[in-house]
Order: sequence, then structure tokens, then C-alpha cells
Amino acid sequence: MTQLHALRQRGIEIAIDDFGTGYSSLSYLKSLPIDTLKIDKSFIRDIPDDRSDMAIAAAIVAMARQLRLKTLAEGVETVAQADFLKQVGCRLAQGYLFSRPIPSDEVASFIERKAEPETSSLLIDKG
Repeated sequence: MTQLHALRQRGIEIAIDDFGTGYSSLSYLKSLPIDTLKIDKSFIRDIPDDRSDMAIAAAIVAMARQLRLKTLAEGVETVAQADFLKQVGCRLAQGYLFSRPIPSDEVASFIERKAEPETSSLLIDKG
């Protein structure tokens, strides 16, 4: 715990990955110095066809907002998923809708391309 606080004091943000599955617990939200909840892709995959996944994702976003945490949706593959997430207030996302995995030496040029106006429309929140 001390190490996590030290990292935050240095300006490093901390996220809980795969929130809602495995060992992620609501008690961590009170005890850990976190900045972001990463919503597990298992809750994103069937949006907009699965109302339960939509309800769970919306609830995680609402809870995070009340706790002043950011949310990031993992595994976003369709515009419909991105639109729903934006509608419920999730402003960060990752997934094949935005890019396939790329080698580390290509990251800088990828970011430059995404900064161009005609390609940045895929971002959930440009702000």
C-alpha cells in the first residue's frame, strides 16, 4: 500500500484492471489509492444486445463517478458499444475499434496519426 501511495505522489495514475471479475473487490475502492477502473471486456462484448451487460457497465460507470474515479472500457469493438459507453459517461476505451495491438516502436507514429482530425473521430472523448 505504501508503494502505491508513493507512486501516486510522483504523479503516476493507478488503475484496477478487469474490474468486476476475479479478485477485484468493492473493498479495494475504499482502501486502494486508485484513479481508474478498467471495465472488463466480458461486460462490454455483448453490448448492445445484452441488457444485463449494459446495466452492469452503466452501474460501474455511475459508481466510479460517485467515487471520483475514471472508467476505461476494455474490448470495445463496435461503434454501438462506444456510443453506449459515451452515453453512460465512460470517456475512455480501448479495443479493436481503435486499433489492433501494435509493436512498441510504432506507438509514436500511431499517436501522431490519431491526432489528425480525420482519424480522431473514433475516440470516445476528444477532450
